[in-house]
Amino acid sequence: MQAEVSIISVTDDYIRNLNREYRHRDQVTDVLAFAMGEGEFSSLNPHLLGDVVISAEMAKGQAEQFGESLDKELARLVIHGVLHLLGYDDVRLEDKKRMETKQEEVLKLCYWLANSLA
Repeated sequence: MQAEVSIISVTDDYIRNLNREYRHRDQVTDVLAFAMGEGEFSSLNPHLLGDVVISAEMAKGQAEQFGESLDKELARLVIHGVLHLLGYDDVRLEDKKRMETKQEEVLKLCYWLANSLA
């Protein structure tokens, strides 16, 4: 299956405005995902998975907080957003655990692949 995803890096203010407008939460968040398979125009192009919007400022702060590289934090956020586009959810605790497990599996696979190609 082929799919297309847009990944957009924005400021805290920009993602806060998106979060307020689309999720009715007036707060900064690290990542938002907008699935193209939902809504009025969902049938326009089945290969368009959607958009992943990442706050670059928040990613940098979280990388420092977690003691990780910015690259690893950005990869984690991209994977998190794409999992949302694929239908994963993290509202309920059991769903959050399932999503976090999948996120770590994909992250490890990406780093394994990157290291094996280097």
